[in-house]
Amino acid sequence: MKKQRGRHRRRKRGRALRGVLAGTALALTAAATMISASQATVDDDPGAVRPLTSRAELNTLRLTEELVPERTLDRLADELGRPVGVRAVLADADHTLRGAADCTAAERTALPVAPAPTHVYCWDAADTRGWRPGPLTTSGDADDDGHWGEQRVVLSAWSDGTASRVAFVDATDPDAPRYTWVGLAAPATEDGARPGTLRAPVTGMVWYQDKLLVGTGDGLYVYDVHRVQRESGPTGSRFTLPAVGVYRPDGPNPTRISLDRTTSPNSLVARAGDRLWRYDFSSDPERTGLLDTGRATEAYRSEVDGPGAVLSYRSRWYVTQAGEEHGTLWRQTARGAEATRCGDDATRRCWSAATPSLSYWEETGEVWAQSGRTLFALPLSSIDRSVE
Repeated sequence: MKKQRGRHRRRKRGRALRGVLAGTALALTAAATMISASQATVDDDPGAVRPLTSRAELNTLRLTEELVPERTLDRLADELGRPVGVRAVLADADHTLRGAADCTAAERTALPVAPAPTHVYCWDAADTRGWRPGPLTTSGDADDDGHWGEQRVVLSAWSDGTASRVAFVDATDPDAPRYTWVGLAAPATEDGARPGTLRAPVTGMVWYQDKLLVGTGDGLYVYDVHRVQRESGPTGSRFTLPAVGVYRPDGPNPTRISLDRTTSPNSLVARAGDRLWRYDFSSDPERTGLLDTGRATEAYRSEVDGPGAVLSYRSRWYVTQAGEEHGTLWRQTARGAEATRCGDDATRRCWSAATPSLSYWEETGEVWAQSGRTLFALPLSSIDRSVE
């Protein structure tokens, strides 16, 4: 009987949410008709992705792994106190995301016009003032069942020019997602002293197994989520996460990253400039969440302009292209390129103006993204229907 009542409540909440989102979709469709003539112009077709197979080309994409010695991490733990882990962070969540009905009109303009999102949340303006939104990742990346323990989790990165932090969002209850902040620290020094904050803005982020890979302008930092510490210093965050290593690029820096679970082994996808490429994750149980090697296993050239997000799924590449009011989401394959469209409107500028990342949650079939102070999700199948 309890399960029946629970399902009834969820159906009522679902109908209410669909009503709000339907209203949002209508408003965005109306807004699409007001896009300027210059923006409505169809962008040049970028065509198919082109494989880059030469050894010299692949060697330019090599990453050099630099891990902090275990003894150094142990000394740091002695300095900061026993690590508490993700569950303790979520238990201390002290902020709540606003639902779609409470987002402002300005915040809703950050949403795609088509396809319409099925989940929409907005961040507290006072809590994020002065911070620039960055990429996100989820427990759908971390574990194939979509959960971390019993909880569904979204991680959202923010930077202010002097520090970077991540909101750990407990999204187990989709009607009341709560979060708290975790400051990102640089790698520990050999003497085990307290490391400084990570000052570089976060450009990409993937949570895989127990590791959080954070892309910046100077490399790909590695964090062990089991090593979250309670923060006693004046950082503005209640917790801190020290880096346990870094991958340094020998060539192009993988500024935008995502996870692809459709490859064997699972792989890290990267984008920088006009290149798309991937690295295999290690299957060694002693190297959970780390790359197998620093060598790229495949690479492609894409003619999509700009530093947008990238996602790979079953040999399809989804790449975003920023715009002033609305951007474009392209699906590229070895045969050609297609873009999401605004219904009967021929314009391809139907996506958010800027989304630094795309994260696929396999358990639900949804793609999660962030644009400004707006967090949203929509089925990958709806994206495919839009381009087809």
